This record gives sequence, structure tokens and C-alpha cells, in this order.
Amino acid sequence: MTLSARAGLDAVPAYRQGRSAPAGASKLSSNESPHPPLPSVVRAVQDRVAGIHRYPDMSASAVREALAARYAVDPAQVTVGAGSVEIAAQLIHAVAGEGDEVVFAWRSFEAYPSLVRIAGATPVAVPLDADHGHDLDAMRAAITPRTRLVFVCNPNNPTGTVVDAEALERFVAAVPHDVLVVIDEAYVHFDRTDSRGAGIELFRRHPHVAVLHTFSKAYGLAGLRIGYAIAPTAIAEAQRKVAVPFGVTDLAQAAALASLAAEDELAVRIDEVVTQRDRLYTVLTAAGWPAVRSQANFVWVPAGERTAELDALLHAGGIVARAFPGEGIRISSGSAADIDRVEAALAVSGDAAHESDHDSDLMEVGA
Repeated sequence: MTLSARAGLDAVPAYRQGRSAPAGASKLSSNESPHPPLPSVVRAVQDRVAGIHRYPDMSASAVREALAARYAVDPAQVTVGAGSVEIAAQLIHAVAGEGDEVVFAWRSFEAYPSLVRIAGATPVAVPLDADHGHDLDAMRAAITPRTRLVFVCNPNNPTGTVVDAEALERFVAAVPHDVLVVIDEAYVHFDRTDSRGAGIELFRRHPHVAVLHTFSKAYGLAGLRIGYAIAPTAIAEAQRKVAVPFGVTDLAQAAALASLAAEDELAVRIDEVVTQRDRLYTVLTAAGWPAVRSQANFVWVPAGERTAELDALLHAGGIVARAFPGEGIRISSGSAADIDRVEAALAVSGDAAHESDHDSDLMEVGA
């Protein structure tokens, strides 16, 4: 006899981390903050290092209370986990299992289908619309009596598109109340539309809404892994049952509290990321690439069959981005120097095309 893995795991693709970058290159593949941690956050972590021989507070009570105060919700409605990925997994395991379905847009956050299958449920992927956004009518039509959860990634990863507040309100109101609607706002801090932060208000008005946030992106704590959800009390209680015990370290909790106390400083950094994101979009479109206007900390280029060409071009210019073969490429918003490098790489392509056209003109004249 030979050992075998659990049935069904063959259908679960392994999560693919953004490629690492060689020394001196710009790593724009993982939507990380281009800024180092704030000094106050570093101090908070250093102050707790001497106690890492002790287990952390499993409930992260101080973080939950701080978040509850910020959003004016009951601490019992706040749950924490090792980044937004674990929070998403908690929500799925809390409500869905064998024979159930989970609906989400596609392409969207790469981990959704894997997390659903790991829970034993069936992923239902609904294609994006022609503008690379959520097709809410199609998602509503995809809901069946077996549906237990719907994800709305807003802004969407990897396209950076946003569902406006009114459309999201109508969608949530139309979803049966026995189906949990999870509004994944991992990138909400970079959204400059009127819809920014709509999830929390929807949570207040509807009994079947949960909101997912993370400290990884805007707060720059990707390496410490801490995210949170605000959910109906019964769902939050179920999340705590399925959560990994002691999954959020003491250092991560300390960093999260320090970050919440330094949001004015972080806002300046977030504005810088938004500025470079918008510049990246301009650079890409000026070079002739079909970039999508983004409200996240990255820009999506639906390059289709030319995805490998663009990826190779960026790589030759010292930029590592996130390519989805045959579909497109996502480029994170980095520092001003990073975007300078992207512009230079695309300029090389433009110069080559210009030289090719010039050579063709000469050949025609010679003919």
C-alpha cells in the first residue's frame, strides 16, 4: 500500500507567490508597500521581541478592541487571522462545506478557488464584464440554493476595478439573507472613488454582510501577516472556531496597534503610492499598452497573447511583475524610481519599434 493525499486535492492549484527579484531589480509582483516600516512600528515590534518565548494572546483582544472602537462595532464582531488569506479561509470554513457553493468574480483574488476547494465546497467563478469589473447581474444569477457565500473583491485584484456603492447596495439587497456576502476590501485604502469603504456601511445595514481588511498592503505589514474581518456575531464566533490557534503572532499584534496609532503618517505614504500608481497607468498607456484604470496599488494590463512579450520586456529592464499567461500582467505601484525603471523599459521597446518602422521606410524608398 502507498500513502495518498485526500481526495479532491488534485484539483487545488498551489498558491503562486509573486516572483522574487534579483539584487538591484524592482520587485513589483506582490503588491507590497515600497516603504519600509514606520519607526514607531519598528519600536513596537522591538519592544516585544524579548517575549517571543510566550504564546501570543490568541484572541488578539487589544487589536480587536482598537478596531471595534475605530469602526464603532462590537469587539465580538471582529476577528483576526494571519493575513487576509486566512481570514478568507475562516469565512469559507465557517459557512461552507461539502456540497455547498461559493461564488466569486473571475479573474479575481487567486486564492479564492483554492480556499473553496480545500473547504470541500465548489467554486463558482463568474467572468468579469467587458470593463474588467464584477458582472453583478451574472453573479446574482449564479446564486443557487447551494450557495453559501459570495465574494466581492473591491477594489478587485488583479484588475483594480471598483464596484460603485449604489450598485453594490442593490446587489447585497438582492442576495438571499442566508448567503453571506463578503466584501474583500484588502485594497480599499488606495481607492479614490466615492465608493471607498462602502463595505462597512453595508455591514451596518444588512445582516448577511462581512467585510475583510488587511494590514499587509497600506499598512506595510506584509511580512508579519495580520488581517481582520468585521462580520455578524454568529459568523465571527464560527470563524474563531475554525481559525488556526495562535495564528497571529504577538509581534504582528504589536505592529498592528502601532500602525493604527500612526494612520496620519501612513496616509502620506498611501498618497505617494496612489500618485505612482496613476503615473504607472499613464506610462503604460502612453507606450501603447491597454492598461486598466486602477483604484488599488497596482495596474492591470490585459495584454492577452502579448503578455509574455510585455513580461520579457519588463524583465529585461530590471522589473519583476506578476504575469498571468495568456491573460495579462499586474504591475505593483512601487517607488518613483521603480516607475522610472518601467518607463525606461517601455521606452526601449518604443525605440525598437521606431527603428523598425524607419528601416521599413528606407527599404520602401530603395525599392
